[in-house]
Amino acid sequence: MADRVTVIGWDGTPLTDAARSALGAATLVAGAAHHLALPEVPPGAERIRLGSVDLAARRIAQHRGSAVVLADGDPGFFGVVRALRAPEHGLEVEVVPAVSSVAAAFARAGMPWDDAQVVVAHSRDLRRAVNVCRAHTKVAVLTSPGAGPAELALLLGPVHRTFVICEALGTEREQVTVLTSDKAADHAWRDPNVVIVIGGSAVAPVRGGAPAGAGRGALQGGGWIAGRDPGYPGAVRGWALPGPAYGTVLGESESPQLRAVQLARLGPRLGDLVWDIGSGSGAAAVETAGFGAAVIAVDRDPDACERTATLARRFAVQIQVVQGVAPEVLEDLPEPDVVRIGGGGAHVVAACAARRPERIVTHAATRDEAEAIGAALEDGGYAVECVLSQSVELDTRGWTERERAVAFMLCGHRPHQ
Repeated sequence: MADRVTVIGWDGTPLTDAARSALGAATLVAGAAHHLALPEVPPGAERIRLGSVDLAARRIAQHRGSAVVLADGDPGFFGVVRALRAPEHGLEVEVVPAVSSVAAAFARAGMPWDDAQVVVAHSRDLRRAVNVCRAHTKVAVLTSPGAGPAELALLLGPVHRTFVICEALGTEREQVTVLTSDKAADHAWRDPNVVIVIGGSAVAPVRGGAPAGAGRGALQGGGWIAGRDPGYPGAVRGWALPGPAYGTVLGESESPQLRAVQLARLGPRLGDLVWDIGSGSGAAAVETAGFGAAVIAVDRDPDACERTATLARRFAVQIQVVQGVAPEVLEDLPEPDVVRIGGGGAHVVAACAARRPERIVTHAATRDEAEAIGAALEDGGYAVECVLSQSVELDTRGWTERERAVAFMLCGHRPHQ
């Protein structure tokens, strides 16, 4: 094993004394091509082009001498330190940090970033990064080849955002470009780059998923926790709340108790895209977005779409609202992770099952309808859970029944889950 392993972050500024000292004593240096070209790299040191970090780590583990790994930005923030310290390599490292590329990007943009989400985009799971950009008003995306600004913009589709694209930060080729997301796919971008994605608001209803307009700017103001403050503007404590909490009247199939079970089975989380089909009042869509998931709310009724959009604006969550009739309107929507179906019957359930989300949650008013939905889920390859749910709301002044709701709650989930 190497006598000493030092990881040096580089942000384009002159190296610190500590970094120069470690690099000057190195007998092995690993890094990208532009790192290995630095004049401070000792001429006699073995040089390793840093393609696969695992391969480099194995070579370092076999080396006898002082090893240095050079990396862009802060190597402890989505960087090489995690891979080098993995148990299979057994490396103990010293770290000389630098300004992270995310911090540098926001500095170039002149923006604070304590309220930003930070995600890493790879071609294999780019859609999860895109879903975070759908759901949040300020996101920094650390891109990679095949998962850059153009691909990000294409997957965002009609959800318009402003992109601040920072290319080759800290080098002579550094360039910062500001443009709307619909223009990003028309350019070729240099690696490495960081994309700041800003903007977004609860949009007005659109027909068939067409664009509803550009974003309206990120939320401003300081907070006490990085990322989105749990007490973000409009947030309320609790979920599965009754209609008065939203200033609306819930439909017959929108009881808070049924919604609580549906949300529990959906388990919406950051990085997910949730379809809410038959969104009704918008209460379920708003609460789903409150968990950090991206939400597309679909309803055939233009008034219901308007209610959902209004509720989303009031509670400061990001929801794409699409007016149209399911299942036809679903054809052009991006792939969902989980689906809530508030209405539409077995044929809508079957259409959703064909898109292979992880879970589908819906309900039925009668046993015959529940059996038809259960069969559609089973035919689609899902394991089915069905619960007869009954709730009775009581008036505690006289302990009399105020309202009763009965429904069959069905959840289809992939057998491997």
